[in-house]
Amino acid sequence: MFHPRHSILYLFLSCCFFFLTILPALAADLRYTLSMPEPHTHYFEVGVELSGARQNYIDYKMPVWAPGSYLVREFAKNVEGFSATDKSGKALRHEKISKNTWRVYSNKADAVRVRYKVYAFEMSVRTSFLDASHGYVNGTSMFMYPEGYQKQQGTLVVQPYKDWKTVSTGLKSTGSFTYTFPDYDVLADSPLEIGNHEVLRFEAGGVPHEVAMYGEGNYEPARLLADMKKVVEESISLMGKLPVDRYVFIVHNLHRGGGGLEHLNSTTLQTSRWNYGTEQGYTGFMALVAHEYFHLWNVKRMRPAPLGPFDYDKENYTRLLWVSEGITSYYDDLLTQRAGLMSTQRYLDVVAGSITSVENTPGNQVQTVAESSFDAWIKYYRRNENTNNAEVSYYTKGGVLGQLLNMEIMKNTKGDKSLDDVMRYMYDRYYTKLNRGFTEQEFKEALERFAGRKLDDFFQNYVHGTKTPDYNQYFEAAGLRLVNQNEGVLNLNWGAGTALENGRTIVKTVARGSSTYEGGLNVNDELIAIEGYRVESDISPLISGRAIGDQVPVTVVRDGKLLELQIPIVADKSVRYRFERVEKPTAVQQKIYNKWLKQG
Repeated sequence: MFHPRHSILYLFLSCCFFFLTILPALAADLRYTLSMPEPHTHYFEVGVELSGARQNYIDYKMPVWAPGSYLVREFAKNVEGFSATDKSGKALRHEKISKNTWRVYSNKADAVRVRYKVYAFEMSVRTSFLDASHGYVNGTSMFMYPEGYQKQQGTLVVQPYKDWKTVSTGLKSTGSFTYTFPDYDVLADSPLEIGNHEVLRFEAGGVPHEVAMYGEGNYEPARLLADMKKVVEESISLMGKLPVDRYVFIVHNLHRGGGGLEHLNSTTLQTSRWNYGTEQGYTGFMALVAHEYFHLWNVKRMRPAPLGPFDYDKENYTRLLWVSEGITSYYDDLLTQRAGLMSTQRYLDVVAGSITSVENTPGNQVQTVAESSFDAWIKYYRRNENTNNAEVSYYTKGGVLGQLLNMEIMKNTKGDKSLDDVMRYMYDRYYTKLNRGFTEQEFKEALERFAGRKLDDFFQNYVHGTKTPDYNQYFEAAGLRLVNQNEGVLNLNWGAGTALENGRTIVKTVARGSSTYEGGLNVNDELIAIEGYRVESDISPLISGRAIGDQVPVTVVRDGKLLELQIPIVADKSVRYRFERVEKPTAVQQKIYNKWLKQG
């Protein structure tokens, strides 16, 4: 029998053992320095000092990918000049033991100081960049971590180039260019913009928002801030209280650019600097703002189970990127419309355009959206000439499926519930209450909870299958009819994309099911003549007026050899959708339409 006094002694010894076990981690101190003494060379210099570890050796690892961008990018390839010393400056032996791991034989030294350089000259939201005008740091491409210390809090000291005076980051500042982080995940997930960029500010949801604007652009600061605030407030209205006490937008205005990457309390956006001057460009930027901001909830907190805690060494697979990215894509344009920055007609045209894009992609009949999510690591960021024939985008198709799920829920509840309710429920349950990721089954059950019916058929046909939905079966709930403007129009489907290279017309793509696909035209063929007439830069005069079923002789050069092909002219089966409202919507249809698009 276990005596109570034994219980007290056992508890005391257990506590002693516990504190002795965690003592090294508590005693450790981690400090990073980041400098850029010669920015024109594109090299950042990084220092990592770990004190109190007292181990025989320490492994320093550079991540291979950036969370939110599902591709192994091998950031270690940009590392140079790795060195290690103890506290006194004595060199410590080290060796590289894997593609992204450096082992330092620290011999239980009280402090280990590691230094290395990172070549940074890829201007994207997923990588780091440095030149004479500014520095941009994406943590996973810059900061190694000592293995076993990913949960260690620490300090980052930034040493900007001599005349650079501004640093924008989501990290908590404790002094002049000095920041703290609770663990490596936060350090890696907090990009930095360094230079003399313009800083704009607004408040929304009681939270300060900073907008770091690098590069010139034709934006009007007052209008830009007012409209970004509208998008932010619309997002808060949908999802509820903000989960951050500060938020930072880093905006790169470039000659050519586009895209964004979400972070825990910040984002990086890239856009063409003159984009703000057109309605399409301006609303496109606002939709990008909405997309990345909505990730505050969907992905950064409410997430599929494999997407955190992160394994920075290898791929983190999920079949739910169509939810994480696709449904976020559903909301980005919708939030822009609800914020009053996009007309309702323009929004409906965007939705119809997305459906058109999906249905005109041959790969939509080959790859499921779940497979597209899972294979993002090897396919999405590695497009080639056959991509459209074999793949479908989990962004675009996921957004379309979000539309259909929203209509299904609203139809079954007569407009009382919508996909908005599902997203709030998922966030509250899996992030706020359970603090864990969710599975596909759990997401499906949440949808069914609000739809009031099983969705086995939906998932089987559209998520794990390639069946074409009956779109009007869904959108009639809102009194809308999707009309194919190509219906009854007989056009030929040539199907070859070409480019002019050094005066030669070169085939770049051949669409599955098209005339040229059926006739054996290949990518990289040089088009010489069509039916004996020389091909110039514009081939349309040579193929127009053909009848379906005609055989057209085409002369090409393939690998230096002249070939004669017979191209059978086939009908164009592509679609071109637009929405029309029914003449007399019912009260329920009007209610659903109004609630979805925030009308009235």
